[in-house]
Amino acid sequence: MLIRDASEGDWAAVWPFMREIVAAGETFSWDRDIDEARARQRWFPAPPGRTVVAVDDGGNVVGTAVSGPNHEGPASHVATASFMVAPGHAGRGAGRALGRHVLDQAKADGFRAMQFNAVVETNTRAVALWRSLGMEIAATLPEAFNHPQHGYVGLHVMYQRF
Repeated sequence: MLIRDASEGDWAAVWPFMREIVAAGETFSWDRDIDEARARQRWFPAPPGRTVVAVDDGGNVVGTAVSGPNHEGPASHVATASFMVAPGHAGRGAGRALGRHVLDQAKADGFRAMQFNAVVETNTRAVALWRSLGMEIAATLPEAFNHPQHGYVGLHVMYQRF
């Protein structure tokens, strides 16, 4: 699995699975009907934000991550990140490779910690993955996410100090 900086040309491969994931409403706290322009703006932030893609052996983009400072000013030393893996490629290592890459890059960039602001508690695969990479649940906001099948469920704030 190759993890590399995303280019503008990667958007054509990212948008279809991003649209599917967001529309499902199970793991992302975005409007389920977000339009392409708004999604692209969010996923390709200006520096110091970074966007990367996971590319399989066949050269296909199968996942992506965006990262950068969680806040500005005196809280800018804590990074944040979001991840998406194409549903047909789940469980094949793209999420783990993206997670490791983003955590390592944040450390190399001088961030002191990583904070994930909204990990849906019913997304047990993601919670287990982030825990295996050293993230801890710092807090759970009860009923902060309206899941289409499970109703109101918690959102974990996950954290790792470097």
